[in-house]
Amino acid sequence: MLTTAPRPSPITPTVDFDAKGVQHGHLRLPYSRDDSAWGSVMIPICVIANGDGPTALLTGANHGDEYEGPAALFELAQTLDPSQVQGRVVIVPALNYPAFRAGTRTSPIDRGNLNRSFPGRPDGSVTEKIADYVTRHLIPLADIVLDFHSGGKTLDFLPYAAAHDLPDKDHEARCFRAVTAFSAPYSMKMLEIDAVGMLDTTVEEMGKVFVTTELGGAGTASARSIEIARRGTRNLLRHARILSGEPELQPTRWLDMPSADCFTFAEDDGLVAFACNLGDPVRSGDTIARVYPVGRTGIAPVSYAATMDGVLAARHVPGLIKAGDCLSVIATITEQP
Repeated sequence: MLTTAPRPSPITPTVDFDAKGVQHGHLRLPYSRDDSAWGSVMIPICVIANGDGPTALLTGANHGDEYEGPAALFELAQTLDPSQVQGRVVIVPALNYPAFRAGTRTSPIDRGNLNRSFPGRPDGSVTEKIADYVTRHLIPLADIVLDFHSGGKTLDFLPYAAAHDLPDKDHEARCFRAVTAFSAPYSMKMLEIDAVGMLDTTVEEMGKVFVTTELGGAGTASARSIEIARRGTRNLLRHARILSGEPELQPTRWLDMPSADCFTFAEDDGLVAFACNLGDPVRSGDTIARVYPVGRTGIAPVSYAATMDGVLAARHVPGLIKAGDCLSVIATITEQP
């Protein structure tokens, strides 16, 4: 039976992944458009390498409206001293660069959601081409992958680092040891609504250590959330022995998302008025929020109640909500995995 070799990626790196020292360059993806017939998408990348050791792949703005990762990673690319590195650090602070420049979750070019496009296609859309390059050329270089996320413009989260329940429990344990080392205020055993097409799943299927985050959101980044990202990144590099020293551990509270009952989705359009704050304890049956119809006064709001005991881990932003939107996430308090 004849097999066809995969098409080469159209992306060309302007950095040498095998070279020592600090390199700042781009992943250049040809993109022909009305205002530039032979144009390109230029995705910033930094490679810092010295000595022998493992490789860390650090990515931000997988979704373009999430800012803690880019803030921490652009700074790290500027300040990390290569003499302190034993191994290699590959930094892509704005992975979905078109979305990042537009301040949108998905790409303005093809409406592609990068974190639902893996493993990608070298002959697909712009977003699929980025996913394909990451899958075939960046992840194989890495021993450990950190992909920063937050809530973007439509969710706000407790600041947590997370890993997933995995079939291989030794692999799962390695991921959770890395989450512990990141040392966010909260640490989560995370459940995805739909894991198909995610960078997370692709990395995990390759057997790599993977850590993700949700560090706030609401379409911005605070000094506190950026500092969590900054400290957590260096902690993870220490954990991987790419940087010397031990992680600077902070108190963390372990949370779990044991089932889909964690999620509450709006069934009505309107103005959402929350009855509790992020991090507040809730009990099953407690009112989380009320959604008021906005067409006229005098109509009673629809109440949404917690389906389990726990804490409010995420909530919808901004104030108006549509039917089908995620209204809230409740996480249960647990012991360290």
